Amino acid sequence: VQLQASGGGLVQTGGSLKLSCEAFGIVFSAHIMSWYRRAPGKQRELVASITSGSIENYHDSVKGRFTISRDNAKNTVYLEMNSLKPEDTGVYFCKAQRHPFAYAFWGQGTQVTVSS
Repeated sequence: VQLQASGGGLVQTGGSLKLSCEAFGIVFSAHIMSWYRRAPGKQRELVASITSGSIENYHDSVKGRFTISRDNAKNTVYLEMNSLKPEDTGVYFCKAQRHPFAYAFWGQGTQVTVSS
């Protein structure tokens, strides 16, 4: 199993980025897909998730700014990030999980840096 995240980078406050995470070796359509981030000096936190039925969930701090989506034909989950703030800076990881108590597969992370 492999999750390949990409799309991170350096952007100014108010800018946008779109992250992608392509999954290999799993039945993608059957998995809950999530994005987490780890900010400098902080614990990893859930940013957004999308179920196999495309039900979305967001951290309060990103509601209205970030959108998670999935393309089952491409085995890929996306995170579109708009109106970025310096506090959005961190390493973003994607996760695949069959259900909340199942084993979780993690991607390698992609760095997002928002300059003020």
